[in-house]
Parts: sequence; structure tokens; C-alpha cells
Amino acid sequence: MGTGGASWRGPVLGLVLLTGALATGCGESGPQGGTAGTRAASGAPSSPPATPPEDLCARIVAHWSREVLDSDTYGDYQSMGLSNGQYEILMEVVDAARAERKRSGEQAARELIDRDARERCTRRYRDGDPTGGPWS
Repeated sequence: MGTGGASWRGPVLGLVLLTGALATGCGESGPQGGTAGTRAASGAPSSPPATPPEDLCARIVAHWSREVLDSDTYGDYQSMGLSNGQYEILMEVVDAARAERKRSGEQAARELIDRDARERCTRRYRDGDPTGGPWS
């Protein structure tokens, strides 16, 4: 029996031990014995709360209304991430903002956008999500 065949066992054993040590260090952090499910059930939030639909609507409509106010045309509602109903709100808000800008200036138009988008979106979602399908 020669010893030439046993020379690979040391490095392989070292690699196996190192891999095992690294693998055991990759577990979840946190309290001993707890899992993600038990921690979430114990009251710690597992994710941030969802944004209410009227807030999301108001934010996105106000954003795109400010963008559209400075141009002569409306964009594609789908590329803006709007539903058909939200797009209708956007067109109404922009029309009102353009008239306000002529009467009272740029700052008044931008304030109207924030106020009008909030009011219209709150009205749209007051009874929950619209029921006309995902495009409404």
C-alpha cells in the first residue's frame, strides 16, 4: 500500500468542514429558536403596511398631472401606470389646473393639482376599490 493516494483527503476534509461552518452561519438572524413565522405572529411587522388605494391614486395622479400640465398633450394612461378611471381624474385635474394657471399663476395651479387629485381620488375610493375591473 502506498501513501500517494491519501494526499487528497486532508484538503477535501478541510473544504467539507469549511463549507459546513459557512452553511450553518447562513441561517436566519434573530432570537434563538424563533422562525420568521413565529416572530411575525408575535407582533413584529413582517412587511410595511400597504398604501391605501386613495393615497396611491392621489400621489400618482398628482405626479402625472404636474408632468402633463407643462405639455400640450396627455400621455398613454397605461405607460403612466394608471387605470382608466384614474386617467379620467388626471384629465379633469389637468384641465382645472390649466385654467387656474391662467387665472392665478403656476403656484396656484400646482396647489390645485394636489388638492383636486386628493379630493377626486378620495371620492373614487370612498366605498373601496371600484368594481369595473382592473381598467376602471
